[in-house]
Amino acid sequence: MRIAVTGSIATDHLMVFPGRFTDQLIPDRLARVSLSFLVDDLEVRRGGVAANIAYGLGGLGLDPLLVGAVGDDFAEYEVWLKAHGVDTGAVQVSARRATARFMCITDEDANQIASFYAGAMQEARDIDLRRVLDGRPRPDLVLVGPNDPEAMLRHTRQCRDLGLPFAADPSQQLARLDGPQVRDLVTGAHWLFTNDYEAALLLERTDWTREEVLDRVGTWVTTLGGEGVRVDRADLPPLTVAAVPDAPVTDPTGVGDAFRAGFLAALGHGLPLAAAARLGCTVAATALSTVGSQSYRIDREHLLATAAHAYGTHAAHELAPALDGTP
Repeated sequence: MRIAVTGSIATDHLMVFPGRFTDQLIPDRLARVSLSFLVDDLEVRRGGVAANIAYGLGGLGLDPLLVGAVGDDFAEYEVWLKAHGVDTGAVQVSARRATARFMCITDEDANQIASFYAGAMQEARDIDLRRVLDGRPRPDLVLVGPNDPEAMLRHTRQCRDLGLPFAADPSQQLARLDGPQVRDLVTGAHWLFTNDYEAALLLERTDWTREEVLDRVGTWVTTLGGEGVRVDRADLPPLTVAAVPDAPVTDPTGVGDAFRAGFLAALGHGLPLAAAARLGCTVAATALSTVGSQSYRIDREHLLATAAHAYGTHAAHELAPALDGTP
């Protein structure tokens, strides 16, 4: 299965606050919040949703095509991605702007406060999927991830025009998109990815019911943090898969991206939905135990052992074919 992953490519600046954000909030002063958090740690890591997902897919043997915009400071990052199985031939390099920056503070309850500087990502709206795919094998799926909003809308419309199956993953950009834009991004998607909070925000933005969303998409995959994942399809009961129990929590940044990589890799190998959700949760648990979105290693035996612990030996055996191309 050939997947083109469009979206953000960024450098992550990750900080840790040794306390709880909620302890610093005064209920009757929330209309005027002015806070500064003294942090203990700062890690500068490779990130961006599209790059994170492509990293996971590359490690799982799928040779993904990464599509996005970066600055001329991307050279070292590009070498890293290529070394981990990612095709970077469709990445556009800006002559004017630096690669995007993600800045995030995580507290001891794994709550996060973040900001994102778009930088070169603003130029992703100039990327034409027709030109990107000219002379390349036609992808089986295009994932439209969080990006410059105009780029997300353009890529979605081009997928429809070209008859390309696409996955909608608006993620944190839901906060920037209005109702008509969200409806445009969702309609016709083969797959819709959100977390639980984003699912509620999507319903609020679109003014649709859950059933109305499912009438417009093939399958809606909602990650639930420590509760696992729910998979919804029209006229079918929801499928729920538990998270890996007792997974070490080091840094939640990029865990949802790791889930998507595992989930899509399993589908690419022809596994059923339940197995895909289990592999997604297994890869996510692996990412959760490391600092940074691309610090975890795809190790076949470790993933199978984790899956066996969480879901039983039969489930791990079912996942094995999807990991045959991994170290």
